[in-house]
Amino acid sequence: MRFTVDYPIGSAGFDRAFLDPPTMARFATLLDSLGFDAIAFTEHPAPSQKWLDSGGHESLDPLTALAFCAATTTRLRLMTHLLVLPYRNPLVAAKQIATVDVLSAGRTTIAVGGGYLRSEFAAVGVDFDERNALVDEALEVLTTVWTTEDFQYAGRHFTAVGQASRPRPAQLPHPPLWIGGNSRKARERVATFGQGWSPMLTAAQLSATTRTAAIESVEQLAAAIGDLRRLLGEQGRDPDTVDVQVQWGEASTMEGAPGERLRVLEQLASVGVTWVCLNPPRTEAERCFDQLAAYAEDVVAPAREL
Repeated sequence: MRFTVDYPIGSAGFDRAFLDPPTMARFATLLDSLGFDAIAFTEHPAPSQKWLDSGGHESLDPLTALAFCAATTTRLRLMTHLLVLPYRNPLVAAKQIATVDVLSAGRTTIAVGGGYLRSEFAAVGVDFDERNALVDEALEVLTTVWTTEDFQYAGRHFTAVGQASRPRPAQLPHPPLWIGGNSRKARERVATFGQGWSPMLTAAQLSATTRTAAIESVEQLAAAIGDLRRLLGEQGRDPDTVDVQVQWGEASTMEGAPGERLRVLEQLASVGVTWVCLNPPRTEAERCFDQLAAYAEDVVAPAREL
């Protein structure tokens, strides 16, 4: 089992110290030294105030934040979780991702999604109803432009007539692309384009808000992973080469007895989960640092055997 740590900003009451550069640098350096595997940032470039007031969260630009963390770490992977592909021209996204990958010496993992806030799509000038088509288009561009000398492509809203994306990413043919979302369409995208699947175990009420299918139990997750493995086999791909990362309250909390945490992680590993995205304490930076150190010793080290 490997561990991603979500950077602890956003939800109501988070410690504003996490927005200070020295605190972010300390956080990333600590993850690096304690043996965690990745740091993650999500994105919401233009959320509505109504969404923020009803439980939404603040965010930094993920690729900019990851570039900052690249300069303070040496082994930690740098993950978007999730990068909303429809918000960007895919050639601009390719340049941003390659830049972080070059500056981090090949430590970038790009977990992507289609987005779900209709008002945010309107604010950034993207047709909400096109989001699935734009995700597919962007994945096709990203997996091609970094390996093509003379890129030709007629997109829905752009035309490439011999473009080049240089320098290439440090990881060849490209950084790992993980697909977020719980739907079968998300798993089909993994089978076609991805090196990982990043679902979220959600109740039906939350899944309606985030516009993705509900996965409410480990049993449902196991069935979905089985479906993913079948889809990969149909594409002639080895399912064991594709990662599965989950974010889920019971698995992602850093609170509770280490034995209970390990029991949950063992259950997830038994159905094919290879990564867990953790939610560290957000209300007090010093408490967060202490919790990270304790979790690394009590859970991360023994969970390596799962």
